[in-house]
Amino acid sequence: MDFGLSEDQKLLERSLRGYLGDRVPITRVRELRSLDCPNERTIWKDLADLGATGILISEARGGSGLGLLDAALVAQSLGYAATPAPFLSSGVMAPHALGALDAGPVDGWLRAMATGDLVVGVAVTETFSVREDAGIELDGDVLRGKAMIALDAHGADLTLVALGRDRIAAVRSDASGLTTSRLPTTDQTRCTSELIFDGVRPEAVFDHAGEALSRMIDAGRIALAADTIGACESMIEQAVAYAKQRKQFGRIIGSFQAVKHMCAEMVADLEPARSLMWQAAHSFDTKPDDAPLMGCHVLAHASEIGREIASISTQVHGGTGWTDEQNLHFWFKRIGVARHLLGGPEYLRERAASLQELDVSA
Repeated sequence: MDFGLSEDQKLLERSLRGYLGDRVPITRVRELRSLDCPNERTIWKDLADLGATGILISEARGGSGLGLLDAALVAQSLGYAATPAPFLSSGVMAPHALGALDAGPVDGWLRAMATGDLVVGVAVTETFSVREDAGIELDGDVLRGKAMIALDAHGADLTLVALGRDRIAAVRSDASGLTTSRLPTTDQTRCTSELIFDGVRPEAVFDHAGEALSRMIDAGRIALAADTIGACESMIEQAVAYAKQRKQFGRIIGSFQAVKHMCAEMVADLEPARSLMWQAAHSFDTKPDDAPLMGCHVLAHASEIGREIASISTQVHGGTGWTDEQNLHFWFKRIGVARHLLGGPEYLRERAASLQELDVSA
């Protein structure tokens, strides 16, 4: 049994990281953070040319028809470079949902998504974390209510909105009665929004979509874990590089045993997480019944080790690690916000226990 990446997957990863390193370095990310939404379309079109936007869309519809592990490698590369891009929503979650629904205008949407001409946001937070008066309802043939922490909806062309746990609506971003407000977080590399629906007529409503909704969230959790792992890789590399050149008391700080241990512990924390992510992504396609449990476990674990690695790598940098001039904070904040986008570790572990019918009352 092979347990590793294929040559094609390694080539995909090298191609993406090469492009991102050349065309979207951290200096470019720094420029994009000043925009209302950092998801620049030119980067998205370049990712489409590299095959990333249609990686989960069938070849018959212009995509690559690959699996979630391939998509996770893309997410990992984007996290490594802290790239602002709507990949989690438009490259992973929406293709899974629409591919499963496969009705009405879905065919045209998927074809346009594969070429990068259609960007799709998702609003699913209310399926696992209802906040205040949030929640969307179908009132006759129009939508009313509020969705919080909608992913990449700001600047998207279309948004998939969860209506409870068994129905999905597709809404055009310019629909009458829809108000999209940027919901800023500390992470300046992602675009999250609040959506208010006041008599919005959707493009389509998909009934009996509970399984599609569940699968898209599971896929999103695995891809988000991969993004966090990529961000951790970058933070470790930056910490090690800094430790090799920064001097204190006439010695590079990397020669001090305490700093060596800090770097070694980060690597030791990350390595098993990478294997867990591979297994979760692989099982999503080959053992779909395991996907809900694996999605919870991998995102909870990546979130926990991500917080630790983000903290330690920043400490290795000393006081400069907390400054804006030192770019480390882009990854620190990306990891921190990702921890809450599709369920925090506490919720995910409780959900995992429930899936295994374990008693968590004790």
